[in-house]
Amino acid sequence: MRIEIDPRSPQPPSEQIQDQFRFAVASGRLVPGDRLPSVRGLAAQALVNPNTVAKAYRELEREGTVETRPGDGVFVAARATQRCEAMRSRTIGDRVTRVVEEAVAAGLSPREVEVVVARALSRTAATAAAALGIAEEVR
Repeated sequence: MRIEIDPRSPQPPSEQIQDQFRFAVASGRLVPGDRLPSVRGLAAQALVNPNTVAKAYRELEREGTVETRPGDGVFVAARATQRCEAMRSRTIGDRVTRVVEEAVAAGLSPREVEVVVARALSRTAATAAAALGIAEEVR
């Protein structure tokens, strides 16, 4: 799994790392028992300070998403899936709500917001299909 940090994001890198692992667990790309990359390995791959990765791992462990096995590494915890699914739903819901509120405050009608969201979904589906090499007609 590749972790990517967006330096332009208002979200700190450690939180970006946490969310990407939570979303990977929620989607089934990571399952209980899977080993996470070492702190130094992930720091090198994501181009961040090892302290940033360590901070992310500490928070994930505190919330019960991962468990550290001394001398063995960091692993997805047994009960992480449901917790991560709930966190993903809450996180994405909050983000969508903020964007919709901003659109309404900018003067868009509910119907105009629906059209903007539908277009975004179409573009995203087309991009995902192209990335997978799938030819799919997108309206």
